[in-house]
Amino acid sequence: APAQAQIVHAGQACVVKEDNISERVYTIREGDTLMLQCLVTGHPRPQVRWTKTAGSASDKFQETSVFNETLRIERIARTQGGRYYCKAENGVGVPAIKSIRVDVQYLDEPMLTVHQTVSDVRGNFYQEKTVFLRCTVNSNPPARFIWKRGSDTLSHSQDNGVDIYEPLYTQGETKVLKLKNLRPQDYASYTCQVSVRNVCGIPDKAITFRLTNTTAPPALKLSVNETLVVNPGENVTVQCLLTGGDPLPQLQWSHGPGPLPLGALAQGGTLSIPSVQARDSGYYNCTATNNVGNPAKKTVNLLVRSMKNATFQITPDVIKESENIQLGQDLKLSCHVDAVPQEKVTYQWFKNGKPARMSKRLLVTRNDPELPAVTSSLELIDLHFSDYGTYLCMASFPGAPVPDLSVEVNISSETVPPTISVPKGRAVVTVREGSPAELQCEVRGKPRPPVLWSRVDKEAALLPSGLPLEETPDGKLRLERVSRDMSGTYRCQTARYNGFNVRPREAQVQLNVQFPPEVEPSSQDVRQALGRPVLLRCSLLRGSPQRIASAVWRFKGQLLPPPPVVPAAAEAPDHAELRLDAVTRDSSGSYECSVSNDVGSAVCLFQVSAKAYSPEFYFDTPNPTRSHKLSKNYSYVLQWTQREPDAVDPVLNYRLSVRQLNQHNAVVKAIPVRRVEKGQLLEYILTDLRVPHSYEVRLTPYTTFGAGDMASRIIHYTEPINSPNLSDNTCHFEDEKICGYTQDLTDNFDWTRQNALTQNPKRSPNTGPPTDISGTPEGYYMFIETSRPRELGDRARLVSPLYNASAKFYCVSFFYHMYGKHIGSLNLLVRSRNKGALDTHAWSLSGNKGNVWQQAHVPISPSGPFQIIFEGVRGSGYLGDIAIDDVTLKKGECPRKQMDPNKAVVVMPGSGAPCQSSPQLWGPMAIFLLALQR
Repeated sequence: APAQAQIVHAGQACVVKEDNISERVYTIREGDTLMLQCLVTGHPRPQVRWTKTAGSASDKFQETSVFNETLRIERIARTQGGRYYCKAENGVGVPAIKSIRVDVQYLDEPMLTVHQTVSDVRGNFYQEKTVFLRCTVNSNPPARFIWKRGSDTLSHSQDNGVDIYEPLYTQGETKVLKLKNLRPQDYASYTCQVSVRNVCGIPDKAITFRLTNTTAPPALKLSVNETLVVNPGENVTVQCLLTGGDPLPQLQWSHGPGPLPLGALAQGGTLSIPSVQARDSGYYNCTATNNVGNPAKKTVNLLVRSMKNATFQITPDVIKESENIQLGQDLKLSCHVDAVPQEKVTYQWFKNGKPARMSKRLLVTRNDPELPAVTSSLELIDLHFSDYGTYLCMASFPGAPVPDLSVEVNISSETVPPTISVPKGRAVVTVREGSPAELQCEVRGKPRPPVLWSRVDKEAALLPSGLPLEETPDGKLRLERVSRDMSGTYRCQTARYNGFNVRPREAQVQLNVQFPPEVEPSSQDVRQALGRPVLLRCSLLRGSPQRIASAVWRFKGQLLPPPPVVPAAAEAPDHAELRLDAVTRDSSGSYECSVSNDVGSAVCLFQVSAKAYSPEFYFDTPNPTRSHKLSKNYSYVLQWTQREPDAVDPVLNYRLSVRQLNQHNAVVKAIPVRRVEKGQLLEYILTDLRVPHSYEVRLTPYTTFGAGDMASRIIHYTEPINSPNLSDNTCHFEDEKICGYTQDLTDNFDWTRQNALTQNPKRSPNTGPPTDISGTPEGYYMFIETSRPRELGDRARLVSPLYNASAKFYCVSFFYHMYGKHIGSLNLLVRSRNKGALDTHAWSLSGNKGNVWQQAHVPISPSGPFQIIFEGVRGSGYLGDIAIDDVTLKKGECPRKQMDPNKAVVVMPGSGAPCQSSPQLWGPMAIFLLALQR
């Protein structure tokens, strides 16, 4: 049978419709626990996968999934709302997909800000001006706003001086209270109250602001200039001073980019940075907020003097498009350092150790537009032989304790632009995965510039270092522990700095990373009937080199002779094969194929046998449990199919093992079968199981080969959903699902399921039953606990599943226990579902009835779909526990004759209840009553 699914929700949902199976929206409060269950049917048992999308528009599954029938999310956040999908599939037909939308409810704290009219900001801030109080909140569902002045609610109709409206283009939900031309009475406390109408029990929230004639936005000033240049190692202190603002603004320091430096201390408006370093440079922001007007902000650009990365460039005559140094042509030498502050750097040029003298042919320029900012260039016009020599560029911060940086360049007839090439035999580098690798390019020329490496064969690919470009001073790119994804083409090229400023020269190196083969199948279970042939095949998926150098077969660890080679496969072998002429008991076992490609090896494992596959239990048996509570035994209908019965020899019988959980001994039985067909549903009834214990069941098929694969499952005692169509429809409440009964959401408290073993040892004496109707400590019943905090008249309602009326008359039978001097009432109601929900009283009983279980039969005649409701009403005190058990709903009229009181009334041991009438007196009385009735 193909998979079918339906979603039910549990957990802490705060809005649940009565038909919780078909309901598609699950409303939950933020921070509560989300619990969704995907109930599946189908055979074989479907696999369940939960996925989520942001909304209902998309049906694409995300990669992250939960493979479980129950999806549970603790402390759900608002971002986790959306549509959740349950996908169930078992390989039969199309998968079943169901969805439910989860709506997360929340209400944040509101924020209130105050603004004056933008048209006139001069003069006293809040006198004869229009003021706007803006209240903003994030919530789901949308919040309702209430504005109050003091304790009085404000509205348009009651005060012409106010206006309440919702502005456009705002984040979150916003309501504005407009005070038009402030009046004396407008100086008061204003409260913005927000509400989501108590949905999910979320309480209202409020924020208050007191408006006075001194209310003003914050104002700031700094104790230092907006740009502060300091030397490394100095202690820096910046003060941010408030010059205005009511209420008193809050001050906060921040740094961009990144957080405040380690060791920095911000106290109020004072920021202290001890022993400042170059990495501490950046923008420091002081912000003052008091929710009036806009925040005040002052920024200090802290610059810590530093210099690094001194570089030079040799630029031949640009006009003549030359790439070489030639006498009679122009030549430009450029020098640059990365500095903070960049514009304060000074450069000085030296030739052969002496300061360079300026002349008509020797010019020094700054800020060349073709070069990085603040670069110094030395231009040699009409190069002469006498201009050859060693030039030195020195960068410095005058008067600052920052070391100078210098760079040297030699100009001579031997100064030539670079060339780059790959050494012989190094154009292709082949290494094994996990080994180090070295890619090399040789640079010739004077001076020799650095070499820049990058990837060629992958778009926007990064180097193993994580960078798109990597500099190497010696032209060697060193890679540690290479992986297969590093294979490809690498480009090396000359840099345009610390050398000639000309078109980069480049070359390429190919890196091949060899890795062991990957094969399929890594493991395979091969089944075949006795005497039939089997072909085992091990295929090469990928590897480097992509070929099989050798293949070795073993059986149970013993080396096998090599199989004959097929000529066509010998040229480019990508698989290895082994043929078994016939499966026998001796040839059954583990086969291993070890495939090598000279780099490493991989193994295909085959488990060959003629044993039968495991049976597949059928989980959709309707109401598999049959029970009789007074005997405390139950039976279970076990059903299964045989997986691939034709793959091996026919199944002759099954070996069944049944063991009670937490017990060691098991009952073993043999179940003979005739020829089993694929998909045939087999059945066996387990008997003499003890209520309410669970059992482990193991089922093993047997063929002429012997035992096959075993399947196991746990069976639990469950009671059927109470339905008029069932032959055994008595609910004993032994199962946690309580036969589909649910707690009413509109009552004051709930019914409780318990037995003698789970009773509270401190429970109130002289009320409630000691055991259920069976008198055993394991038997469960439902009862109402009337101790505190319960009060007189509190009601607890237990609602049955919905029944479709298929008969005119029904009889509701149940046992009740009403013992205690404060017993209230037990009512039976019938809820009709014809046109809306209508509850009618069918039976009622009040007061103390003794420490006995008694049975009631209540006739009902519903006109359409209906539910029955057991309503327990709390009496005047805590000695008023009421219990029910063994509820039965049957078609037809209730029995007219009274039942034998020895069966109708069960006296609890030690109850002191009066004895029943003797049989000698009861017989004549029954005859008399029967005659009177006729």
